[in-house]
Amino acid sequence: MAATMNLDFVSDNRYSSRGRQLFGEEEKQEIMNPTMFQLPKSIGFQNQMTDRFSHPMNKDIKFSHGTTTLAFIFNGGILMAVDSRASMGSYIGSNSVRKVVTLSKYMLGTIAGGAADCSYWQRNLSFQCRMHELREGRRITTAAASKLLSNTIYGYRGRGLSMGIMIGGFDENKGPSLYYMDDDGTRLKGNLFSVGSGGTYAYGVVDREYRADLTEEEAIELGKRAIFHATHRDAYSGGVINVFVITEDGWEQKWRGDMNTIYYDEYMPEKRAKAKSAE
Repeated sequence: MAATMNLDFVSDNRYSSRGRQLFGEEEKQEIMNPTMFQLPKSIGFQNQMTDRFSHPMNKDIKFSHGTTTLAFIFNGGILMAVDSRASMGSYIGSNSVRKVVTLSKYMLGTIAGGAADCSYWQRNLSFQCRMHELREGRRITTAAASKLLSNTIYGYRGRGLSMGIMIGGFDENKGPSLYYMDDDGTRLKGNLFSVGSGGTYAYGVVDREYRADLTEEEAIELGKRAIFHATHRDAYSGGVINVFVITEDGWEQKWRGDMNTIYYDEYMPEKRAKAKSAE
């Protein structure tokens, strides 16, 4: 009678092809959990990650990040101005991040917080907006689009999302609308919002000069100046300043420039001229 071989271990994912046990039950549960952030168990790696990227007062791995985004309603449309720096702890990850997401021809969203979270869920919202347009034969309103995103975020509340989003759009019958949402599911309507670590600096500039009857040229200059001062003072903001305007004809990028270039070419000569006239 031929001998038989026990091959039960082949169907058990705890064993390799040679029958050696790889993982215990507890370790297997950790690996199969998609919400857990796994770090390699090499010597000293976890301590290095904690020391380099966590906040000095809190040794849990929570990446410090920052940005400056600004949006406000003016006479004839909505202005959105953003920087382009992505930071990870005390390191600059990128200086060329596009922090404005196209939702439709008449609607834009901004990114503040976790770039992956904001980008993914706003692209998902863009898909929903397009599906609404195909089904209903007309474009979705800004209020409805913001409510869709708010409902989605609320469903993932407490799951670790990091989001501070503004959605602005020009509706067919209601004109310009602007909404703010965060990862707690908060949804606010307003005329002016600034989100990110540099938001307080931007507010300091905008609060002084903002008014509802700004012309398009004045709005562009105000947005550009507000983001510049935020990038100049906030270590987590910087790079390129992008300015967009949404009108009844759709959105259009009106200005783009490096913060250092406009400082030396525009604002520094202006500052020196004012100081000289005051003498």
